[in-house]
Amino acid sequence: PRDYDVATNARPAEVMALFEHTVPLGEAFGVVLAVFPEGTFEVATFRRDGPYDDGRHPVRVEYVDEEADARRRDFTVNAMFYDPAAGAVLDYVGGQADLRAGVIRTVGEPAERFEEDHLRLLRGVRFAARLGYAIAPETFAAMRASAPSIRRTSPERVRDELLKILTEGGARRAFELLDETGLLEHVLPEVARMKGVEQPEEFHPEGDVFTHTLLMLDEMTDPSPALAMGVLLHDAGKPHTQTVEDRIRFNNHDQVGAEEARKVCRRLRMPNAATERIVYLVGEHMRLANAPKMRESKLKRFVREDGFPELLELCRLDCLASHRDLQAIQWLEHYVSELRPEEVKPAPLLNGKDLLAMGYRPGPLFSEILTAVEDAQLEGRITGPAQARAFVAAGWPLPHPDSR
Repeated sequence: PRDYDVATNARPAEVMALFEHTVPLGEAFGVVLAVFPEGTFEVATFRRDGPYDDGRHPVRVEYVDEEADARRRDFTVNAMFYDPAAGAVLDYVGGQADLRAGVIRTVGEPAERFEEDHLRLLRGVRFAARLGYAIAPETFAAMRASAPSIRRTSPERVRDELLKILTEGGARRAFELLDETGLLEHVLPEVARMKGVEQPEEFHPEGDVFTHTLLMLDEMTDPSPALAMGVLLHDAGKPHTQTVEDRIRFNNHDQVGAEEARKVCRRLRMPNAATERIVYLVGEHMRLANAPKMRESKLKRFVREDGFPELLELCRLDCLASHRDLQAIQWLEHYVSELRPEEVKPAPLLNGKDLLAMGYRPGPLFSEILTAVEDAQLEGRITGPAQARAFVAAGWPLPHPDSR
Protein backbone atom coordinates (compact mmCIF):
# COMPACT_ATOMS: atom_id res chain seq x y z
CA PRO A 1 0.00 0.00 0.00
CA ARG A 2 1.10 3.55 -0.72
CA ASP A 3 -0.53 4.84 2.45
CA TYR A 4 -2.41 3.66 5.52
CA ASP A 5 -5.55 5.32 6.86
CA VAL A 6 -6.47 4.74 10.49
CA ALA A 7 -10.05 4.89 11.79
CA THR A 8 -10.73 5.05 15.51
CA ASN A 9 -13.28 5.92 18.18
CA ALA A 10 -10.75 8.37 19.66
CA ARG A 11 -11.88 11.98 19.24
CA PRO A 12 -9.56 14.44 17.43
CA ALA A 13 -8.33 16.01 20.68
CA GLU A 14 -7.47 12.55 22.02
CA VAL A 15 -5.61 11.65 18.84
CA MET A 16 -3.59 14.87 19.00
CA ALA A 17 -2.72 14.14 22.65
CA LEU A 18 -1.51 10.63 21.82
CA PHE A 19 1.21 11.63 19.31
CA GLU A 20 4.05 14.13 19.46
CA HIS A 21 3.57 15.57 15.97
CA THR A 22 0.07 16.03 14.56
CA VAL A 23 -1.70 18.29 12.08
CA PRO A 24 -5.46 18.95 12.34
CA LEU A 25 -6.23 18.24 8.69
CA GLY A 26 -10.00 18.44 9.04
CA GLU A 27 -10.71 18.61 12.71
CA ALA A 28 -14.33 19.64 12.14
CA PHE A 29 -14.77 16.31 10.33
CA GLY A 30 -12.68 14.31 12.78
CA VAL A 31 -9.48 14.00 10.69
CA VAL A 32 -5.96 14.42 12.07
CA LEU A 33 -2.57 13.70 10.48
CA ALA A 34 -0.10 11.88 12.71
CA VAL A 35 3.43 12.67 11.53
CA PHE A 36 6.31 10.21 11.92
CA PRO A 37 9.79 10.04 10.35
CA GLU A 38 8.61 7.19 8.12
CA GLY A 39 5.58 9.12 6.88
CA THR A 40 2.22 10.62 7.76
CA PHE A 41 -0.89 8.70 8.71
CA GLU A 42 -4.44 10.01 8.37
CA VAL A 43 -6.40 9.27 11.53
CA ALA A 44 -10.18 9.71 11.27
CA THR A 45 -12.69 9.44 14.08
CA PHE A 46 -15.63 7.14 13.30
CA ARG A 47 -18.43 9.41 12.14
CA ARG A 48 -21.80 9.65 10.45
CA ASP A 49 -22.34 12.60 8.09
CA GLY A 50 -25.26 14.98 8.23
CA PRO A 51 -26.86 16.50 5.11
CA TYR A 52 -24.62 17.61 2.22
CA ASP A 53 -25.32 21.03 0.71
CA ASP A 54 -22.44 21.39 -1.78
CA GLY A 55 -21.90 17.92 -3.26
CA ARG A 56 -18.79 17.42 -1.16
CA HIS A 57 -18.96 18.49 2.51
CA PRO A 58 -21.53 17.49 5.13
CA VAL A 59 -23.15 20.32 7.07
CA ARG A 60 -22.29 18.50 10.32
CA VAL A 61 -20.88 15.20 11.53
CA GLU A 62 -21.81 12.94 14.43
CA TYR A 63 -19.32 10.61 16.10
CA VAL A 64 -20.50 6.98 16.01
CA ASP A 65 -19.17 3.41 16.05
CA GLU A 66 -17.29 1.66 13.24
CA GLU A 67 -20.36 0.01 11.69
CA ALA A 68 -22.18 3.33 11.26
CA ASP A 69 -18.96 4.82 9.89
CA ALA A 70 -18.66 2.06 7.30
CA ARG A 71 -22.22 2.64 6.14
CA ARG A 72 -21.58 6.28 5.17
CA ARG A 73 -18.61 5.43 2.88
CA ASP A 74 -18.66 5.31 -0.93
CA PHE A 75 -18.19 1.75 -2.28
CA THR A 76 -18.40 -1.58 -0.48
CA VAL A 77 -14.88 -2.64 -1.53
CA ASN A 78 -13.65 0.63 -0.02
CA ALA A 79 -15.54 0.44 3.28
CA MET A 80 -13.88 -2.36 5.24
CA PHE A 81 -11.62 -2.12 8.29
CA TYR A 82 -8.74 -4.27 9.44
CA ASP A 83 -8.42 -4.65 13.20
CA PRO A 84 -4.68 -5.24 13.83
CA ALA A 85 -5.24 -6.23 17.46
CA ALA A 86 -7.75 -8.95 16.59
CA GLY A 87 -6.16 -9.74 13.22
CA ALA A 88 -9.60 -9.59 11.60
CA VAL A 89 -11.37 -7.81 8.77
CA LEU A 90 -14.48 -5.92 9.87
CA ASP A 91 -16.95 -5.93 7.00
CA TYR A 92 -20.42 -4.53 7.62
CA VAL A 93 -21.34 -3.81 3.98
CA GLY A 94 -20.58 -6.95 1.96
CA GLY A 95 -17.23 -5.66 0.69
CA GLN A 96 -15.48 -9.03 0.78
CA ALA A 97 -18.21 -10.66 -1.30
CA ASP A 98 -17.99 -7.85 -3.87
CA LEU A 99 -14.20 -8.19 -3.95
CA ARG A 100 -14.51 -11.90 -4.69
CA ALA A 101 -17.16 -11.22 -7.35
CA GLY A 102 -15.26 -8.28 -8.84
CA VAL A 103 -18.07 -5.75 -8.43
CA ILE A 104 -18.08 -2.01 -7.70
CA ARG A 105 -21.22 -1.26 -5.67
CA THR A 106 -22.12 1.75 -3.58
CA VAL A 107 -22.75 1.39 0.13
CA GLY A 108 -26.50 1.78 0.56
CA GLU A 109 -28.59 3.85 -1.86
CA PRO A 110 -26.46 4.79 -4.92
CA ALA A 111 -28.20 8.10 -5.68
CA GLU A 112 -27.62 9.26 -2.10
CA ARG A 113 -23.92 8.36 -2.18
CA PHE A 114 -23.40 10.27 -5.44
CA GLU A 115 -25.38 13.27 -4.24
CA GLU A 116 -23.18 13.48 -1.14
CA ASP A 117 -20.01 13.75 -3.20
CA HIS A 118 -20.28 14.02 -6.98
CA LEU A 119 -16.63 13.02 -7.46
CA ARG A 120 -17.65 9.49 -6.46
CA LEU A 121 -19.01 9.16 -10.00
CA LEU A 122 -15.47 9.36 -11.37
CA ARG A 123 -13.99 7.31 -8.53
CA GLY A 124 -16.39 4.47 -9.31
CA VAL A 125 -15.26 4.50 -12.93
CA ARG A 126 -11.61 4.55 -11.88
CA PHE A 127 -11.95 1.63 -9.49
CA ALA A 128 -13.89 -0.47 -12.01
CA ALA A 129 -11.42 0.19 -14.83
CA ARG A 130 -8.22 -0.20 -12.84
CA LEU A 131 -9.34 -3.41 -11.12
CA GLY A 132 -11.19 -4.85 -14.11
CA TYR A 133 -14.42 -5.03 -12.09
CA ALA A 134 -18.02 -4.72 -13.23
CA ILE A 135 -20.25 -1.94 -11.93
CA ALA A 136 -23.38 -3.22 -10.17
CA PRO A 137 -26.51 -2.51 -12.28
CA GLU A 138 -28.17 -0.24 -9.71
CA THR A 139 -24.91 1.67 -9.20
CA PHE A 140 -24.45 2.04 -12.96
CA ALA A 141 -28.03 3.30 -13.40
CA ALA A 142 -27.49 5.89 -10.67
CA MET A 143 -24.26 6.99 -12.35
CA ARG A 144 -26.11 7.66 -15.58
CA ALA A 145 -28.87 9.55 -13.79
CA SER A 146 -26.39 11.59 -11.73
CA ALA A 147 -23.86 12.27 -14.52
CA PRO A 148 -24.76 15.98 -15.03
CA SER A 149 -24.01 16.71 -11.36
CA ILE A 150 -20.27 16.16 -11.97
CA ARG A 151 -20.28 19.71 -13.40
CA ARG A 152 -20.72 20.99 -9.83
CA THR A 153 -17.41 19.47 -8.73
CA SER A 154 -14.37 21.76 -8.59
CA PRO A 155 -12.08 21.62 -11.66
CA GLU A 156 -9.11 20.74 -9.47
CA ARG A 157 -10.78 17.63 -8.03
CA VAL A 158 -11.97 16.50 -11.47
CA ARG A 159 -8.45 17.07 -12.85
CA ASP A 160 -6.80 14.99 -10.15
CA GLU A 161 -9.26 12.14 -10.63
CA LEU A 162 -8.85 12.21 -14.42
CA LEU A 163 -5.07 12.05 -14.11
CA LYS A 164 -5.40 9.00 -11.85
CA ILE A 165 -7.77 7.41 -14.39
CA LEU A 166 -5.23 8.03 -17.15
CA THR A 167 -2.11 6.85 -15.34
CA GLU A 168 -3.07 4.11 -12.86
CA GLY A 169 -4.04 1.50 -15.47
CA GLY A 170 -7.18 0.58 -17.37
CA ALA A 171 -7.47 3.97 -19.09
CA ARG A 172 -9.22 2.58 -22.17
CA ARG A 173 -11.89 0.81 -20.13
CA ALA A 174 -12.30 3.91 -17.99
CA PHE A 175 -13.08 6.09 -20.99
CA GLU A 176 -15.47 3.50 -22.34
CA LEU A 177 -17.24 3.64 -18.97
CA LEU A 178 -17.18 7.44 -18.94
CA ASP A 179 -18.91 7.32 -22.32
CA GLU A 180 -21.42 4.62 -21.31
CA THR A 181 -22.39 6.43 -18.10
CA GLY A 182 -22.81 9.78 -19.88
CA LEU A 183 -20.05 11.38 -17.79
CA LEU A 184 -17.73 11.99 -20.73
CA GLU A 185 -19.80 14.74 -22.35
CA HIS A 186 -19.88 16.63 -19.04
CA VAL A 187 -16.23 16.17 -18.09
CA LEU A 188 -14.46 16.22 -21.47
CA PRO A 189 -16.82 17.26 -24.29
CA GLU A 190 -13.73 17.65 -26.51
CA VAL A 191 -13.20 13.89 -26.32
CA ALA A 192 -16.91 13.07 -26.64
CA ARG A 193 -16.95 15.00 -29.95
CA MET A 194 -14.48 12.49 -31.41
CA LYS A 195 -17.19 9.81 -31.58
CA GLY A 196 -18.40 9.20 -35.13
CA VAL A 197 -15.67 11.33 -36.75
CA GLU A 198 -14.65 9.01 -39.57
CA GLN A 199 -11.05 8.76 -40.82
CA PRO A 200 -9.47 7.62 -44.13
CA GLU A 201 -9.32 3.83 -44.02
CA GLU A 202 -5.88 3.61 -45.64
CA PHE A 203 -4.34 5.40 -42.65
CA HIS A 204 -6.83 4.48 -39.93
CA PRO A 205 -8.32 1.03 -40.54
CA GLU A 206 -9.28 0.88 -36.86
CA GLY A 207 -12.23 3.26 -37.18
CA ASP A 208 -13.25 6.73 -36.03
CA VAL A 209 -11.22 9.20 -33.98
CA PHE A 210 -12.68 8.06 -30.65
CA THR A 211 -11.87 4.40 -31.37
CA HIS A 212 -8.33 5.39 -32.38
CA THR A 213 -7.87 7.33 -29.14
CA LEU A 214 -9.15 4.42 -27.05
CA LEU A 215 -6.64 2.12 -28.74
CA MET A 216 -3.83 4.55 -27.94
CA LEU A 217 -4.90 4.67 -24.30
CA ASP A 218 -4.82 0.87 -24.28
CA GLU A 219 -1.24 0.84 -25.61
CA MET A 220 0.11 3.16 -22.89
CA THR A 221 2.50 1.74 -20.30
CA ASP A 222 3.11 3.74 -17.12
CA PRO A 223 2.70 7.14 -18.84
CA SER A 224 3.46 10.48 -17.25
CA PRO A 225 0.37 12.66 -16.68
CA ALA A 226 1.46 14.99 -19.51
CA LEU A 227 1.95 12.13 -21.98
CA ALA A 228 -1.39 10.58 -21.03
CA MET A 229 -3.20 13.90 -21.55
CA GLY A 230 -1.31 14.38 -24.81
CA VAL A 231 -2.48 10.97 -26.02
CA LEU A 232 -6.06 11.71 -24.98
CA LEU A 233 -6.17 15.09 -26.75
CA HIS A 234 -3.76 14.62 -29.67
CA ASP A 235 -6.63 14.46 -32.19
CA ALA A 236 -8.94 16.94 -30.45
CA GLY A 237 -8.68 19.16 -33.53
CA LYS A 238 -10.07 16.56 -35.93
CA PRO A 239 -13.79 17.13 -35.23
CA HIS A 240 -13.26 20.79 -36.13
CA THR A 241 -11.19 20.26 -39.29
CA GLN A 242 -12.70 17.27 -41.09
CA THR A 243 -13.24 17.81 -44.83
CA VAL A 244 -14.07 15.39 -47.62
CA GLU A 245 -12.14 16.15 -50.82
CA ASP A 246 -10.28 13.42 -52.71
CA ARG A 247 -10.47 11.65 -49.33
CA ILE A 248 -11.23 12.55 -45.73
CA ARG A 249 -8.72 15.15 -44.57
CA PHE A 250 -7.96 17.00 -41.32
CA ASN A 251 -5.87 19.97 -42.43
CA ASN A 252 -4.07 21.73 -39.56
CA HIS A 253 -5.77 19.49 -37.00
CA ASP A 254 -2.56 19.47 -34.95
CA GLN A 255 -2.60 23.24 -34.45
CA VAL A 256 -6.35 23.38 -33.86
CA GLY A 257 -5.94 20.49 -31.44
CA ALA A 258 -3.24 22.37 -29.55
CA GLU A 259 -5.68 25.21 -28.93
CA GLU A 260 -8.35 22.74 -27.82
CA ALA A 261 -5.82 21.16 -25.45
CA ARG A 262 -4.99 24.57 -24.00
CA LYS A 263 -8.70 25.21 -23.35
CA VAL A 264 -9.05 21.85 -21.57
CA CYS A 265 -5.96 22.45 -19.45
CA ARG A 266 -7.14 25.91 -18.43
CA ARG A 267 -10.59 24.60 -17.56
CA LEU A 268 -9.04 21.86 -15.39
CA ARG A 269 -6.65 24.37 -13.76
CA MET A 270 -3.55 22.50 -14.91
CA PRO A 271 -0.24 24.02 -13.77
CA ASN A 272 1.38 26.18 -16.45
CA ALA A 273 4.34 23.88 -17.06
CA ALA A 274 2.07 20.84 -17.51
CA THR A 275 -0.20 22.82 -19.83
CA GLU A 276 2.69 23.87 -22.06
CA ARG A 277 3.99 20.31 -22.29
CA ILE A 278 0.55 18.93 -23.22
CA VAL A 279 0.00 21.67 -25.80
CA TYR A 280 3.46 20.94 -27.23
CA LEU A 281 2.71 17.22 -27.57
CA VAL A 282 -0.61 17.85 -29.31
CA GLY A 283 0.67 20.63 -31.55
CA GLU A 284 3.86 18.87 -32.67
CA HIS A 285 2.73 15.28 -33.10
CA MET A 286 2.66 15.49 -36.91
CA ARG A 287 6.28 16.68 -37.22
CA LEU A 288 7.92 13.30 -36.72
CA ALA A 289 6.78 11.98 -40.08
CA ASN A 290 9.02 14.59 -41.78
CA ALA A 291 12.06 13.98 -39.57
CA PRO A 292 14.04 11.85 -42.09
CA LYS A 293 13.80 14.70 -44.63
CA MET A 294 14.93 17.47 -42.25
CA ARG A 295 18.24 19.30 -42.56
CA GLU A 296 20.76 18.03 -40.03
CA SER A 297 20.70 21.27 -38.00
CA LYS A 298 16.91 21.34 -37.85
CA LEU A 299 16.75 17.66 -36.88
CA LYS A 300 19.28 18.06 -34.07
CA ARG A 301 17.39 21.06 -32.72
CA PHE A 302 14.20 18.98 -32.88
CA VAL A 303 15.50 15.97 -30.95
CA ARG A 304 16.97 18.16 -28.19
CA GLU A 305 13.64 19.81 -27.38
CA ASP A 306 12.59 19.21 -23.76
CA GLY A 307 9.47 17.23 -24.62
CA PHE A 308 10.92 15.20 -27.49
CA PRO A 309 11.12 11.79 -25.69
CA GLU A 310 7.42 12.00 -24.75
CA LEU A 311 6.57 13.23 -28.25
CA LEU A 312 8.37 10.24 -29.75
CA GLU A 313 6.43 7.89 -27.46
CA LEU A 314 3.12 9.57 -28.31
CA CYS A 315 3.81 9.10 -32.01
CA ARG A 316 4.80 5.46 -31.47
CA LEU A 317 1.44 4.88 -29.77
CA ASP A 318 -0.27 6.78 -32.60
CA CYS A 319 1.20 4.38 -35.15
CA LEU A 320 0.42 1.27 -33.10
CA ALA A 321 -3.21 2.36 -32.82
CA SER A 322 -3.61 2.89 -36.58
CA HIS A 323 -1.56 1.62 -39.52
CA ARG A 324 1.18 0.12 -37.27
CA ASP A 325 3.95 1.37 -39.57
CA LEU A 326 6.80 2.23 -37.20
CA GLN A 327 9.50 2.97 -39.79
CA ALA A 328 9.76 6.70 -39.02
CA ILE A 329 9.75 6.04 -35.28
CA GLN A 330 12.43 3.37 -35.55
CA TRP A 331 14.53 5.61 -37.81
CA LEU A 332 14.40 8.39 -35.22
CA GLU A 333 15.14 6.06 -32.31
CA HIS A 334 18.23 4.78 -34.15
CA TYR A 335 19.27 8.33 -35.07
CA VAL A 336 19.03 9.52 -31.46
CA SER A 337 20.84 6.45 -30.12
CA GLU A 338 23.83 7.18 -32.40
CA LEU A 339 24.18 10.84 -31.35
CA ARG A 340 26.70 11.98 -28.76
CA PRO A 341 25.57 14.78 -26.40
CA GLU A 342 28.17 17.17 -27.82
CA GLU A 343 26.76 16.61 -31.30
CA VAL A 344 23.26 17.58 -30.24
CA LYS A 345 24.19 20.58 -28.09
CA PRO A 346 27.80 21.58 -28.91
CA ALA A 347 29.60 24.37 -27.09
CA PRO A 348 29.06 27.64 -29.02
CA LEU A 349 31.89 28.64 -31.36
CA LEU A 350 31.03 32.34 -31.07
CA ASN A 351 29.01 34.54 -28.73
CA GLY A 352 27.82 38.13 -28.62
CA LYS A 353 31.15 39.42 -27.27
CA ASP A 354 32.95 37.82 -30.20
CA LEU A 355 30.64 39.58 -32.64
CA LEU A 356 31.27 42.92 -30.87
CA ALA A 357 35.01 42.33 -31.15
CA MET A 358 34.57 41.70 -34.88
CA GLY A 359 32.89 45.09 -35.26
CA TYR A 360 29.20 44.17 -35.37
CA ARG A 361 26.66 46.32 -33.57
CA PRO A 362 24.20 44.74 -31.09
CA GLY A 363 20.70 44.14 -32.41
CA PRO A 364 18.45 41.53 -34.03
CA LEU A 365 21.28 40.67 -36.44
CA PHE A 366 23.17 39.03 -33.55
CA SER A 367 20.50 36.35 -33.17
CA GLU A 368 20.41 35.73 -36.93
CA ILE A 369 24.20 35.35 -37.13
CA LEU A 370 24.57 33.14 -34.05
CA THR A 371 21.72 30.86 -35.22
CA ALA A 372 23.36 30.52 -38.63
CA VAL A 373 26.72 29.75 -37.01
CA GLU A 374 25.14 27.03 -34.86
CA ASP A 375 23.36 25.57 -37.92
CA ALA A 376 26.67 25.33 -39.75
CA GLN A 377 28.29 23.80 -36.66
CA LEU A 378 25.50 21.22 -36.25
CA GLU A 379 25.87 20.26 -39.91
CA GLY A 380 29.65 19.90 -39.62
CA ARG A 381 30.45 22.72 -42.05
CA ILE A 382 32.51 24.59 -39.44
CA THR A 383 34.35 23.12 -36.47
CA GLY A 384 36.29 25.90 -34.74
CA PRO A 385 36.19 29.62 -33.79
CA ALA A 386 38.45 30.69 -36.68
CA GLN A 387 36.19 28.98 -39.22
CA ALA A 388 33.18 30.52 -37.53
CA ARG A 389 34.60 34.05 -37.80
CA ALA A 390 35.42 33.48 -41.46
CA PHE A 391 31.88 32.16 -41.99
CA VAL A 392 30.39 35.29 -40.43
CA ALA A 393 32.67 37.68 -42.29
CA ALA A 394 31.73 36.08 -45.61
CA GLY A 395 28.02 36.01 -44.91
CA TRP A 396 27.60 39.39 -43.23
CA PRO A 397 30.42 41.60 -44.57
CA LEU A 398 31.05 44.78 -42.60
CA PRO A 399 31.34 48.12 -44.47
CA HIS A 400 34.91 49.20 -45.20
CA PRO A 401 36.21 51.65 -42.54
CA ASP A 402 36.89 54.26 -45.25
CA SER A 403 33.44 54.02 -46.86
CA ARG A 404 31.05 56.96 -46.43
